[in-house]
Amino acid sequence: MNHSNQTSVDLDAVKSKQQIAWGSGDYSRIGVTLQITGEQLCEVMDLRAGQSVLDVAAGNGNATLAAARRFCNVTSTDYVQSLLDQSSRRATAESLPVKYQQADAENLPFEDNYFDNVVSTFGVMFTPNQAQTASELIRVCKTGGKIGLANWTPQGFIGQLFKTLGQYIPPPQGVNSPAAWGTDAFLQQHFAGCTKIDASAKEFNFRYQSPQHWLDLFGTYYGPLLKAFEALDDDKGEQLAADVLNLIDSFNNADDGTMVVPSEYLQIVITK
Repeated sequence: MNHSNQTSVDLDAVKSKQQIAWGSGDYSRIGVTLQITGEQLCEVMDLRAGQSVLDVAAGNGNATLAAARRFCNVTSTDYVQSLLDQSSRRATAESLPVKYQQADAENLPFEDNYFDNVVSTFGVMFTPNQAQTASELIRVCKTGGKIGLANWTPQGFIGQLFKTLGQYIPPPQGVNSPAAWGTDAFLQQHFAGCTKIDASAKEFNFRYQSPQHWLDLFGTYYGPLLKAFEALDDDKGEQLAADVLNLIDSFNNADDGTMVVPSEYLQIVITK
């Protein structure tokens, strides 16, 4: 099998840049609004109290908290320590016991067949080495256990946002789009050896005061957008902002000046 297109890319360098991007801004300001997706994923997985759950690329802990609220034994991991710290504060506020550990999704520091359930909401999809990450999720999950994912689709709002950003800041050559994780083809390719793959399209509504309010918050706190604006000169930055506002406009269901934008994602439950 020819891995040359994968190995010719310095994935570690890509990852280092990503780590800086996700550590910049304050992703938790965005992340907390997505809480419902973590709750819904834990429900569809039918988590049981006492089961072990690993949250991978857990960010500020939406799926982590959702699983802990169901009395699961949760280990929450991310490669950005500041995000784990924010999640930890949330868990403390709710008196939820959660184990936190800094870890790389592409190289998880756990034994084979260790967890009853492995989850990731809008997390592992951003890893540069997608095949490696998928194999790690499978490896640490027990046989008969479940892998639960929530991944943006290419055609949905966030998928289209990535595409728009890519026109201004070209993605690293040889690195697949994160939105690939939100396709059936990707799941069949990387999880074919598993017993069962259930994927259904869902929508998350971004509800903001206005399109400009969304742009202000994401431009300030969402690493990928923040870094894009930092890298562009004023003219290009204004063009990007205009393009993003046009994109919002094309999805916006609100007619009262506010923003209600549905963003499609795949809710996935894989049985190993």
